[in-house]
Amino acid sequence: MLVEEIVIEAPVADVWSAYTTEEGYTAWAAPKARIDLRVGGTILTQYGADAEVGDPGTNTLHIVNYVPERVLTLRAEIADNWPEVMKQDGERLTNIILFEALSPKRTRVESYGVGYGTSPEYEGLLEFFRAANRPLYVELKNQLE
Repeated sequence: MLVEEIVIEAPVADVWSAYTTEEGYTAWAAPKARIDLRVGGTILTQYGADAEVGDPGTNTLHIVNYVPERVLTLRAEIADNWPEVMKQDGERLTNIILFEALSPKRTRVESYGVGYGTSPEYEGLLEFFRAANRPLYVELKNQLE
């Protein structure tokens, strides 16, 4: 399991918006995003400098479920360039994000990546994700505080 947590000095509504609106998401997570916030909807992101959302290389996160300002559950669409071990387990890999208002202007975000295996390949992937996610959470915090 990949567990990450951050406390942000901002109202839960603002933190929720950073995850669930295009304006919020592009401020910290991806340069280009298109979000269809509904069960069965998607968060589409593109990192290519000259590419648009929908072009090759677009990343797709499927919205499994959500409770506004409380829970957001995502499942990544496994692309061809993903490691083979993840392709085999793609249906199990899920990210559950919990939003907790600690006060009117303070929010805890807990992210649980579940469904990973215990092989050495997965251990390496988990360390890669930890290192890649740290600066994202710092940027989220910087944008909202």
